[in-house]
Order: sequence, then C-alpha cells, then structure tokens
Amino acid sequence: MISDDQKQKLTEKQKGILSAATELFAEKGYAATSTSEIAKKAGVAEGTIFRHYKTKKELLISVVSPVMVKFLAPVIKRDLNKVLGQEFETFQDFIRAMIENRIEFVKKNLSLIRIVIQELPFHSDLKKQFMEHIGIDVFNQFRQIVKHYQDKGQIIEMYPDTIIRVMGSSIFSYIMARYVFIPEADWNDEEEIERILFILTNGISTNKE
Repeated sequence: MISDDQKQKLTEKQKGILSAATELFAEKGYAATSTSEIAKKAGVAEGTIFRHYKTKKELLISVVSPVMVKFLAPVIKRDLNKVLGQEFETFQDFIRAMIENRIEFVKKNLSLIRIVIQELPFHSDLKKQFMEHIGIDVFNQFRQIVKHYQDKGQIIEMYPDTIIRVMGSSIFSYIMARYVFIPEADWNDEEEIERILFILTNGISTNKE
C-alpha cells in the first residue's frame, strides 16, 4: 500500500514499480525477489527500475520507510490509543481488547505487515525508524498501563518492560501464526484468546508455591 502523499510525488512508472515490489516482497520476501521479477510485474524494463532506484535495497526502503513513517506509525498509535485510552476494570479485559484491536489492524494491512516482519530484523535503518516513530512512544504508554494494574494489585510487582515483552510476544506470536504463517490452520479465535489470557494470568506451572 502506498500512502496518498507518496502517490502525489511519484510518476506512474514509479507507482507501478512500488506496487509490484510491495506485492512481491510480501509474497516471496526481499531476498528471494529479483528486480527482473519486479520489472515484469510492473510492466517496465528492468533498467527503468535502476533509473529511479540505484539498488534493490533502495527500492525496499522506498516501499517500507514512507509507509512506516506516514502510514503505519500514525495508524498503530491511533488504533492503540483506542485501547490505551480506555479504562478497563481488569487486566484481562485490557489484554482481550488489545488482541482484538491488533487482529483487526493486521487483517487490514497484511501485505505491509508481512514485509515489515520479514525485513525489519535484517535492516538496521528500518529498525531505527521503527523505534523512533513507533516503538518508543508505544513502550512508554504500555509502561503506564502496567503500573496502573500493578497499583490495583492485578499484576505482580516486576520490572514493567519484562511484563510488556512477555505480553507482547504472546499476542504477537499468535497473530503472526494466525494471519501470516499458517492462516490455513483450523483456528478458533475466541478459544485461542482465552488460552492466552489464562497463561498470562496464571502461568503454565502447576506448582503455585
């Protein structure tokens, strides 16, 4: 997906190249996608790509960077604020709302999410932009939420960042498996969410001493 601001500054050929690259990067991954494949899908000569983008890496940055900064960052923050800005009586209610919110976001932006997830760990400039425009602000909000439920006695007194990582990895791994890696599996979303809530609330050990 290309933002409206980005579209206004691009030629028709650039729009076609970026759209083709987005689809192929999402489908096959950056490393497995050749510029010749992108050119064929965009209906241009391969040399045309290199007139606009010096390298395939520059093309990837052109796809992901503006979208992350101008599209993903505001949308992630806006959607999260719908949850973070509400007062939930229990920590479980908050987590349930978080999972449902993230599921809707991923369903609406699946191609871009695939590219970001696939490529973010391997490109330091993308990771830096992610932290600057999304990660730091969101993490600070989550710290406040954790402290709120700790003050209410619903979460153990533990370093908030550890709780956030455990909570985030549980939600993230489920959503990625459900919608990116094995969407064809026989999923029951309601049951899966309740299982995640149970584990986050009670842990997995039978020894409660």
